[in-house]
Amino acid sequence: MAKQFTDQMNQTIRLEEIPCRIVSLVPFQTELLCDLGLDEKVIGITKFCIHPAHWFKSKTRVGGTKQLNIDTIRALKPDLIIGNKEENTKEDIESLKEISPVWMSDISTLEKAYEMINQIGALTNSTMESNEIVSAIKLEFTKIVHTVSSKSVLYFIWKNPYFVAGTNTFIDSMIRELGFENFCQEERYPELKDSSDKQPNYIFLSSEPYPFKVDDILEIELKYPMSKVVIVDGEMFSWYGSRLKYAPSYFNELIQQLTY
Repeated sequence: MAKQFTDQMNQTIRLEEIPCRIVSLVPFQTELLCDLGLDEKVIGITKFCIHPAHWFKSKTRVGGTKQLNIDTIRALKPDLIIGNKEENTKEDIESLKEISPVWMSDISTLEKAYEMINQIGALTNSTMESNEIVSAIKLEFTKIVHTVSSKSVLYFIWKNPYFVAGTNTFIDSMIRELGFENFCQEERYPELKDSSDKQPNYIFLSSEPYPFKVDDILEIELKYPMSKVVIVDGEMFSWYGSRLKYAPSYFNELIQQLTY
């Protein structure tokens, strides 16, 4: 029996039956599909979908998140494509809608991440599994030790030029979940302006999408001599799927590192 589903961009798709040939266009949702037990149903992933490792080795790769191979996806004959507003281009998504129903996520808060997980569970007839994942994540987030109230963080995502995470982003919501304030109050991902006399308490250099290394710390410290600069695991701050269940434990270790 056909069912209709409304995605997080308020677009409605119609599925004639439970999908059994799924293409995932973003890494965090690929990992979620695995944790939902959909190994045999996912037939295509991107070259950035590194989790789980055995899928990365065995599944057909359909290009990068912003450079999808439309012909490869068409040849797979999917009955459902799952994408994300931030990660995929509008042009690619419009092309893919001619091939298969496309369900899109749009996430800037933890609550929206929970919603996405449950909605993909409903799409794929795995609501029990998705409910269990959300419950497990919520439990872990109650364990965050909040000891850094009112401390500010500037979160770097890119170099040459430098870009940082601003408001209305999932990274911003994670910064606030930890009890920090986001030093950048511009929306989305602005290019970094010249440093001023006012400096953040902490600077986080993310491991992705740009892979900041230890050598980058000195360069940033010269710009922000009053700030403590550390490299952080970008997956924990920006993967809003089932990987969230590992984030609170990592956050507690990070907070301990910063405060001792």
